[in-house]
Amino acid sequence: MTEGPTIQLPQLQDPQLRVLMRPATPKDAAMTAAVLLRAGIETHTCADLPELLREMGQGAGALLVAEELLTGSGAAELAAAVAAQPPWSDLPVLILARQGADSRAITAAMEGMANVTVLERPLRVASLVSALRSALRARRRQYELRRMLEELNEADRRKTEFLATLAHELRNPMAPLSTALAILKRKPLTSEAALPYYELMGRQLDHMVRLVNDLMEVSRITRGKIELKLEELELDKVIRGAVELSRPLMDAGRHTLEVHIADTSLAVRGDSVRLTQVFANLLNNAAKYTPEGGRIDVFLEQDGHGHAVVRVKDSGSGIPAAMLDAIFDMFVQVSGTARAAQGGLGIGLTLVKSIVELHGGTVAARSEGTDRGSEFTVSLPLLDHGVGTGAQTGAPEATIAVHHRILVVDDNRDAAESLEALLDLLGAQVAVAFSGLDALAKAEHFEPSIAILDIGMPGMDGCELARRLRAHPRLHDIGLIAVTGWGQPDDRLRIARAGFDHHLLKPVDVDELAAALRKLERRGAG
Repeated sequence: MTEGPTIQLPQLQDPQLRVLMRPATPKDAAMTAAVLLRAGIETHTCADLPELLREMGQGAGALLVAEELLTGSGAAELAAAVAAQPPWSDLPVLILARQGADSRAITAAMEGMANVTVLERPLRVASLVSALRSALRARRRQYELRRMLEELNEADRRKTEFLATLAHELRNPMAPLSTALAILKRKPLTSEAALPYYELMGRQLDHMVRLVNDLMEVSRITRGKIELKLEELELDKVIRGAVELSRPLMDAGRHTLEVHIADTSLAVRGDSVRLTQVFANLLNNAAKYTPEGGRIDVFLEQDGHGHAVVRVKDSGSGIPAAMLDAIFDMFVQVSGTARAAQGGLGIGLTLVKSIVELHGGTVAARSEGTDRGSEFTVSLPLLDHGVGTGAQTGAPEATIAVHHRILVVDDNRDAAESLEALLDLLGAQVAVAFSGLDALAKAEHFEPSIAILDIGMPGMDGCELARRLRAHPRLHDIGLIAVTGWGQPDDRLRIARAGFDHHLLKPVDVDELAAALRKLERRGAG
């Protein structure tokens, strides 16, 4: 091989992409290494086959071996080592062959290994460099495949853990619900004696609703399917609202909570509900992961660079350094903290990060390590003027009696009949149907002023039923309320196009239902 001018190059490559060499002679090895170094290819020369096999375990981009190395059992040993690679790996092997007919060693190597290139000596420098560069490009693609497979395996592991956690968290409230129902069915109780069981069932149902809502929220937010209701806000009021939401957990853990807010009011442009959700999630996390009697501090400051900074600091279980970068990722939970968390799906921090970033801010976590507490810092851009009046939130309207003829349609009999009983208590006249065709038949005689329709019925679904009721000559002005477990924006749009006036998510909140009925009553009166 003819050498060109000497070029000084630093060590260039990752060891995973080095070429392991065993040329025929030491002189060939030195010359080949020098040529490849000038071409930017890192090499490692091995003294014999055992060294080559050992170095393969430390990583290699390709093998460049002389035919002489493969004599005797050499070809079989090398083929066995290459066959022992993981499934993603197809290590390129380039053999420098002597001139003439193929030897038994070459034949054995080609039969025993899939990715073999035979180069006949002597060969041009350009041919050798070109062949190795092609082999290394292929090897890089293999490493990229390995990385993708590792990420998929890690994501699959996280999802498996998440689903196991979800199953566990859903079973937890089911146990007391089942027990309370068994007691109420088997033992006649006075209203006063039964009240604790009803309250227990209500608490557990609320817990299940929160779990499902969290799942829906993280799905919507991470896919960019929410719209923020932006207004000018005083951030201290948002934080105080979050503190009130988190107060029950703080009290249950007997934590000391201190809120440190600067005298100057800090104004941001944001969605009050979503930002309250951010800080309540951070406070709830602090309460869950802090042992009883711990301390939690909240600081609201200005950083001097046009940002408001909120820090939530606790004396809890802390975060291992290796987890700090991944703590906001979906399905990630810190190992060994499930019991300390006292329930939850571990998706709260994913929600926090997504909402903060939608507001143009950042969130970061820091910890000195296990059992040394944690600190979460949220930074939000400040407004450069005072806070406006903003939207005023009125007090919730009280539930009132309902004076309607209401048709309830749901293929789930328990759901339909329990809603019928509730509406009856509110003073409505109610008819129940369990299918779309049944509903159309009953509507002819009952002539309801309002219909509450389940969307996900088999056969004629709620949207098709709504369109038929709207087309009816005597029922086209009927008030329509959709009740469904589907809450995505696309679902809401489809339901609105079907002619519904209101859309309620299951399980139906009594106050929301009463408010929807009240609005329809006012519309009818108008």
